[in-house]
Amino acid sequence: MKKYLLVALDLDGTLLTSNKKILPETIIDITEAYNKGVQIVYCTSRAPAEMKEYLPLLPMIQYGVCMGGALVYDFKNQKTIYSNALSKELARKIIEVAKEDDGMIQYMTEKDSIVREDQITHMGDFNMAEYQTMYLEIAKTVKDMEKEIENHDFFPKINIYFHSKKAREEAFEKLKLKQLPISINLGDKTALGISARNVNKGNGLLELASYLKIPMDQIIGIGDNHNDYSFLKVVGFPIAVFNATYDLKLISKDVTDDNNHNGTGKAIRNYC
Repeated sequence: MKKYLLVALDLDGTLLTSNKKILPETIIDITEAYNKGVQIVYCTSRAPAEMKEYLPLLPMIQYGVCMGGALVYDFKNQKTIYSNALSKELARKIIEVAKEDDGMIQYMTEKDSIVREDQITHMGDFNMAEYQTMYLEIAKTVKDMEKEIENHDFFPKINIYFHSKKAREEAFEKLKLKQLPISINLGDKTALGISARNVNKGNGLLELASYLKIPMDQIIGIGDNHNDYSFLKVVGFPIAVFNATYDLKLISKDVTDDNNHNGTGKAIRNYC
């Protein structure tokens, strides 16, 4: 069996269970692979600030492709390896689409997750109730998201959470009509994730692999959702968890168990 040098892991829906935990057996499987010399990295839509709960559980994981590929980060040295961010001018144009639905805007910077203070306490209205505890713990809150733009030079990623899928679809079409130099991804349930042009997890992982001097055909990727498609397409051995979307299963070379039954750990154990 071919030996792989690196495993890139999505977080939500893949490494994390449905209640946003890492199973003890998954930690054991990852630790054993690391002790064999396999590099493990995150490949997630989350910002570093949103990963603080998990970093101490897997201290051997030094690097992450974060914010859907907009940021490649060294957690050990707290250093940015690569960044491709939105300008404040673009941010102003992007958040216009949230107004009609009064969507919940989230600015993701290298250090902070920023949201409006009157929205964070009722995230269920935006179909994000499962994340509310995390947001209350780590998010910076402000009164006016438009004014907050002026406090930053750039934003690696902006998320907008809508009340319904219909509102998200309408905003998606409006953004496409603007013909801005951006990438738009459909996120959880009723969310849009917006980044600079050509930002995706696949391109972020290519940057990290180049930095680590590891060939892409020596990398395993494990994911579950549409935004994982770009990095599973460029790795040597793509794996979908059982709860993954149909399109991911189609391009994967194996389908492991689901995220609630150590699918990630079992895949790592089988191929590392």
